Amino acid sequence: MEQQAGRPERSLLAQPLELRGVRLRNRLVATAHGIAAVDDGMPNETDAAYWSRLSRSGPAMIITGGVQVSKNATLRSRYLGEAWHDWSAAGFRKRADAIAAGGALAVVQLGHLGRETLGAQTFFPFEAPSAVRGPREPVAAHVLTETEIRGVVRAFARSAANMVAAGYGGVEIHGAHGYLIAEFLSRVVNDRADRYGGDVVGRATMLLETIEAIRAAVPEETVLGVRFSVENDPGGLSVTDIAEVCEVMQARAPVDYVNVSFGVRGYYVRDMATTRPPLLGQTRALSDALDVPLLVSCSFRTRADIESVLRDGGATLVGAARPYMADHEFARKLLDGRDGEIRPCVSCNEDCRTFDPTAMCSVNPDLAPPGAERRPAEPTLLHVSRTPPGRSDRVAVVGGGPGGMECALSLVRTGDVEVTLFERDDRLGGQLALALRAEGRGGWAQLIDYYRRQLADAGVEVRLGSPIEDARTLAGFDAVVWAVGATEVASGPDLAMPTVTTTEYLLDAPPAEAPIVIDDGFGWWPAVGLVETALARGASSVTFLTPGSGFAGGVPPESRLQLMERLRGRPVRVIVHASVLASGTDTLTIAHNGSDVSEVIRGDLAVRTGVRTARPIPHLDGQTSLAIGDCVMPRRVSHAIAEGRAAALRLVCSPTPAVRDVGWMIPLDD
Repeated sequence: MEQQAGRPERSLLAQPLELRGVRLRNRLVATAHGIAAVDDGMPNETDAAYWSRLSRSGPAMIITGGVQVSKNATLRSRYLGEAWHDWSAAGFRKRADAIAAGGALAVVQLGHLGRETLGAQTFFPFEAPSAVRGPREPVAAHVLTETEIRGVVRAFARSAANMVAAGYGGVEIHGAHGYLIAEFLSRVVNDRADRYGGDVVGRATMLLETIEAIRAAVPEETVLGVRFSVENDPGGLSVTDIAEVCEVMQARAPVDYVNVSFGVRGYYVRDMATTRPPLLGQTRALSDALDVPLLVSCSFRTRADIESVLRDGGATLVGAARPYMADHEFARKLLDGRDGEIRPCVSCNEDCRTFDPTAMCSVNPDLAPPGAERRPAEPTLLHVSRTPPGRSDRVAVVGGGPGGMECALSLVRTGDVEVTLFERDDRLGGQLALALRAEGRGGWAQLIDYYRRQLADAGVEVRLGSPIEDARTLAGFDAVVWAVGATEVASGPDLAMPTVTTTEYLLDAPPAEAPIVIDDGFGWWPAVGLVETALARGASSVTFLTPGSGFAGGVPPESRLQLMERLRGRPVRVIVHASVLASGTDTLTIAHNGSDVSEVIRGDLAVRTGVRTARPIPHLDGQTSLAIGDCVMPRRVSHAIAEGRAAALRLVCSPTPAVRDVGWMIPLDD
């Protein structure tokens, strides 16, 4: 297999590399991920389209993840790929062909979940090397016998042969993140006393046998790699441990490359509180122990970090996954020196990890579920011009939050439209500019900076400090898109203790030694994020009250686990099923679980979660008028951005949109 060399070298990123006779066009790899566009274990048309688009954008190698080798490693939903069936080669052919046609080396990551069931339902018993209970199940997994282990090894080999027959040029064995092979490598999870346990050689035996079996099952030219992870939990694999495994592996069953990532399940998909790749500064020791290329991944989003690990960290290749979901041209833009044009992954983990129905991306409306051209969204039509123009040539967008910025940018990119963006505040960003004030939530600044640059480059006139109180000031425009957002309104009875809303605390926090954060029971970031923020601002203790049954139940699971890790040992008290009965100037009396049992807690400031309420939209006659985002209904960033894109397309491509059933909002002329 010969890859196109691509464009002339511009940096370390662009240097080609030969891997088992395959010429990789650069040093950028889209590491293992997937969008769950899979039906009964087989990829569908949406899946193939995703990988085709990604491959054409320039990465040298694409590793497709989540492909399992055994029925005991599948979930009832069956959204993970299944490689062991007789029909798997045919089922995966479109995916493999799509990647190869775009010029990237297609590599399939084969794995077995082991005891790590992802907390989902299974049809078959989950399996492990030992009876050590996993973090997501109340019971220990079935302990594999030696005969069963050999069966799993054969399943890897059979699956690898199927995938190579499908058109893949490489296979990556998943030995990371707490899944089955990583469990065998672990001193904590593997307490076997037979040939598959004990010292590093024994614990690596299943991996070595898997490598040998795959080598025997696939053509000689097939690239074979292994993924390991530096683990963040006590007793987990360190860089030194992985280097020891690699020494054994190279002596007995060598591979063509080693891929190292970070973290076990729940921690390897880092959220925006992780601002730099966690493996920076750790990989040189591993590189020195290897005589094959080292692929380093986890939270690499910028040219500076990628070049740093290539130059100083001993990496040969650098991988990323979510940045390609946020912008499928991530590699091409880096290679072309167009870094400022990359739509950034902000690591919010709100959509890419839910698979409902497939993986999407909060900042990228072009990543769509099956059957859709883009993320489903529809602006709310407020008014249609009585005599609509042939097209909307001059458009006012009111509101510089994510929805308004996306709408303005999409308007000028989609059609020859003159756009003016009005923002009431002195900076762009809307709710994002507020959210990034919380500790660990600064990733939103990257998205605001992206829009600010792109709006300037596109020639959009941005008027800051320009609230629109009277819609008649917009009479000269052909159409108006309202994106004025929402505001937090205080709720609940007055308290004698000094009290602010979450918004007021972020904007102008009064000094507080012992704040009490009062959640609304939904466990979302406005209240949850203030716990860490208060500590960062000098609070000696924080009390968190919620009527709900837990802490941070509304935030993405990875974010919640990583937040809890950062708060471990900190002076934070969480009281669930709590309601406020009475207040003094420095006390709150709370009831537990709706009972007569009460407790008095002390504090010097109550930070109460209010109700996010849509801002009113001035009445406007004469022009086509649309509303998007939180001023329709307060929701998530993804809704605002998707509706911003949809509004632009509606105005540019369909200037006389059909009125859907929203006449109750503003009476329309007959």
